[in-house]
Amino acid sequence: MKIVFAGTPDFAVAPLKNIIESGYEVVGVITQQDKPQGRKAVLTPPPVKTVALSKNIPVLQPEKIRESVDEVKALGGDLMVTCAYGQILTQAVLDAFPLGVWNIHAGLLPQYRGASPIQSCIVNGEEKTGVSIMKTELGLDSGDVLCMEETPVSETETYGELSQRLSAIGASLIVDALKTLESGQYTLTPQAEVGVQVVRKINKEQAKIDFNKSVKEIVDLVRGMNPAPVAYALLGENKLNVYRAEPAVLTEEETALLKEAKIGEVLSDKPKRGLLVKCKDGAVKLTEAQTAGGKRMSGGDILNGRKVQKGQVFVC
Repeated sequence: MKIVFAGTPDFAVAPLKNIIESGYEVVGVITQQDKPQGRKAVLTPPPVKTVALSKNIPVLQPEKIRESVDEVKALGGDLMVTCAYGQILTQAVLDAFPLGVWNIHAGLLPQYRGASPIQSCIVNGEEKTGVSIMKTELGLDSGDVLCMEETPVSETETYGELSQRLSAIGASLIVDALKTLESGQYTLTPQAEVGVQVVRKINKEQAKIDFNKSVKEIVDLVRGMNPAPVAYALLGENKLNVYRAEPAVLTEEETALLKEAKIGEVLSDKPKRGLLVKCKDGAVKLTEAQTAGGKRMSGGDILNGRKVQKGQVFVC
C-alpha cells in the first residue's frame, strides 16, 4: 500500500514519523509552501517538509493543490493521509486515491469540525477531547469515522501541551487505522447530525481578555491561546501578553477591596501576592505575562518592576 501524506505543522510530524517507522511506504509528502518567519523573515520550510527530506521522500508544495492534481497523481499513492494540511481538497484530488483519503482530526467528531478544534475545546472549558480518523469527503470534516480515541483535558493544560498529546495519540491511531484499512475488514460510522460544532481559525481579536467574564472563562482563554496567538490585556494603550493564569485565592484585605474595586482593577501591590485582577465573579491571578518589549516573567515580577500597579484598571 503506497501512501501520500499531506500535512504542514509540528502537529503532523509525529503521525508522519510513525507511519514511516511502522514500515509503510510513503511515496510522497504534500505540504504548504515555505514561509518567512522571525524578525528577519527567514524563509523557513514547514516541519513536515524537513522530516520528508531527511527520509528522502519526494515533496510537493503546491500553492493551490486543486491546480496540481496531475502532480499529485504522479506520486502513485494508493491512499492519502492528511493531518493539519491547511488546504481544502477538491473531488479531483479525492478521486486520485483508489483507497481513499483519510484525515487525522484533533477532536471528537462531530464536535469541533474546522480549523481550531484544540484551541476551541480548551477555551470552551471542555473536560475531554480526542482524535478521530475520518474518511475525507467534500464537506468540512463531515466524513464517516473509522475510529476515535478519547482523552481527558486537565484544568491547567495549554493549547501547546494538549497539541503535543493529541499529536502522539494521532500518530498511534493512524497506524492502527492503516492496518485496519489494509485488512479490508472495517465499518465506517456516519457522524451524528446533532451536536455539530464548526470552529474557524482563531484570530488575535479573540485572544483579548475581557475581565467582565468569569474566572474560569478567563483562565480557559489564556490556556487556549498559549503559545499562540497569546491572550492579552490592555492597560490604556499598553499591551500585556498573558501566558498563564489561575483562580486567585484572596486574603481578607483583598476580599474587602474586591467589593469596591472596578472590573479589571489590579488588587495588590505586593509582588509576593502576584498580579491579581478583579473579574465578574472574583479575581484571577495572572501568573506569567510579558510587557511590550520585555521578557516573559511572573506576575509578581511585573508588579515589582512597577510595569503594572495597584489600582490601575485593565480595559474591558
